[in-house]
Amino acid sequence: MRRKEFVVIGLGRFGGSICRELSNLGMSVLAIDKNEELVDNYADFVTEAVVADTTDESVLKNLGIRNFDHVIVAIGDDIQSSILTTLILKEMGVKKVTAKALNEYHEKVLKKIGADQIVHPERDMGRRLAHNLVSSNVLDYLELSDKHSLVEIVANPAIAGRTIIDLNVRARYGLNIVAIKRNDDMIVSPPASEMILEEDILIVIGSNTDITKFEKQMLQNVN
Repeated sequence: MRRKEFVVIGLGRFGGSICRELSNLGMSVLAIDKNEELVDNYADFVTEAVVADTTDESVLKNLGIRNFDHVIVAIGDDIQSSILTTLILKEMGVKKVTAKALNEYHEKVLKKIGADQIVHPERDMGRRLAHNLVSSNVLDYLELSDKHSLVEIVANPAIAGRTIIDLNVRARYGLNIVAIKRNDDMIVSPPASEMILEEDILIVIGSNTDITKFEKQMLQNVN
């Protein structure tokens, strides 16, 4: 599967957390901010980090932004820069733009200028968003602590038709499948002999590191 390419504009807490998680998931990430110190902080683990003013269309064109799969506008308190950057990206024909909104007014403007997805930092933590961006199989990602989470994953063809004991996720990944949503039914504490069907929703709990390993394995077997 081709590695997805992301751009994250704005390297505050929100944008920085997205950069970290996308990088941990093996994605290609171009990180951009006007603040050189912030760019330096992320240069070691993203694919590329650039100091740039994204309200300048020529700068975005020179960076080849249009060729990326997904651009996340995570600019902090500068609403004007956020709106202008989003507008330029959409006019350039960027495939998908997710923008951070600071309030309802900001959200309304972002919708009007064509943002494909709008998030609020207080509702959409960076880690949860990153996992949803990378894999359409991940429906929800709930942080239980700094190190452990609960995630809902749609069973793809790579794991459908196998039993829980066949998958052996506890031994291989250190995870527990605590329930399976199947249509309108909920199978709580499913037995090891339970066959997983395509489109089942697996409710999995474990450490963030182990969940990431499991997601990567799933992604390698999609498409």
